[in-house]
Order: sequence, then C-alpha cells, then structure tokens
Amino acid sequence: MVRPDKAAAVAEMSDQFTRSVGAVLTEYRGLSVQQLQELRRVLGDDATYTIVKNTLTKVAARDAGVGGLEDLLVGPSAIAFITGDPVLAAKGLRDFARLNQPLVIKGGVLGGRPVGAAEISRMADLESREVLLARLAGALQASLQNAAYMFNAPLAQAARVLGALRSRLEDQDGVNDPAAPEAAAPEAAAPEAAAPEATAPEATAPEAGTGAASELPAQPPTGTIPRRPESPPHTIDR
Repeated sequence: MVRPDKAAAVAEMSDQFTRSVGAVLTEYRGLSVQQLQELRRVLGDDATYTIVKNTLTKVAARDAGVGGLEDLLVGPSAIAFITGDPVLAAKGLRDFARLNQPLVIKGGVLGGRPVGAAEISRMADLESREVLLARLAGALQASLQNAAYMFNAPLAQAARVLGALRSRLEDQDGVNDPAAPEAAAPEAAAPEAAAPEATAPEATAPEAGTGAASELPAQPPTGTIPRRPESPPHTIDR
C-alpha cells in the first residue's frame, strides 16, 4: 500500500509533467546547497528545478503519459520542469554545467518527445523566443516597407511619365502653330485698312454733283419771261 505522502508526491510530480512543456533530467551529485540555489536563480521563471526520487518519478511519468525517462533515472536525479522558453532553460542548464562540472545533463522530454543530452545542447545554441520574435517583427516591418515602396513606385513612375508626356505635347503644340500670333496681326490692322472706305463719299461727291446738274433743265433768270420757241412758217400747199 502506497503511503499518503508518497501518493501526494507522485500526484504533484505528475501534475508538473502535465503542465510543463518539457523536462530535463540531470544528475546533481557534488553540487552544494548554494550551487543549487544559484542554478534555480539562473533558470528563473523558465524552469523549476526539483530533486526527485527515481521510483516515484517513474510512477509519476507513467501516470502523466510521459515515456523515455526510465533508463535515465539512475543515481541522484533532479528534473528541470520547463514552464517558459525551452531555449532559455537549455541555455541556463548548459552554461551552468560548463562552470559547475558536477551538474550532468542526461536527457529529457520536450513536447512529449524524448530528447538526448546532445539535442538539448544544440537547442541551447538557438536564439531565444524573444530574439526570434524580434527578428520576425523586424522582417515583417521591412517587408511592409518594401511592399509600400513597391505599391507607391508605379504610381510615382506613372505620374512622371504623364508629366513628361504633357510637357512633350505642349512643346509640339508650340512648334506646330508658330504663325498663330502672326495671323492675328493682320486682323489687328484691319481697322486701318477700312479707313479709306470711310473717306470714299468725299471722293465721289463731285461726280454726284455733276450728274445732278446735267439732268436738271436750266432755269431762266428770275424776273424774265421765257421766250416761246419760234414755230416754223406755215405753207399752204396748192
């Protein structure tokens, strides 16, 4: 019969497996209490570092549906339950193990899949989630700027082409109609040419007077009796 304290420990560990995105199994033999505290500080909110018992851990993993840890549960064991960024947790464990040789990374599970120590080390070489998101945001912003430039470029180019075409048409109109201003000059001088027509009656006045005098009969002087024309003598035919 399982003791209540062990049953509680198994239930709590099984819940940790369920709530975690991954778990890294380590051997902590030779680490002091201060070093363990420093390791927990390094991991921060990304992982919870817990010293476990191998037998209870096997039961908890089985209850949580996690496999691949049975062969690693040998010797003094501690598990880093990853609740944050797996890359940052892997970096923290790797960097701490480099400075503190007693810490040995055995392997673990990530996303329900067993992973080895070498894979965890390679994962530590990756960029963190924050860095990747920042790079992705920068790439998206650059793509949006490029897209905006590509959309605006045809409009600006079309405007330049239309402006050049308009200037060319204006230049052609100026070349094709050079006599337009000169044609207006004779029209402006037309009133001067019409001036002689206005003086025409003065020039024809004598002619009009001569014609009128020849048509009217000569009037006798005032106070004289007009003479009757002499009639030819009458002859009597015998």
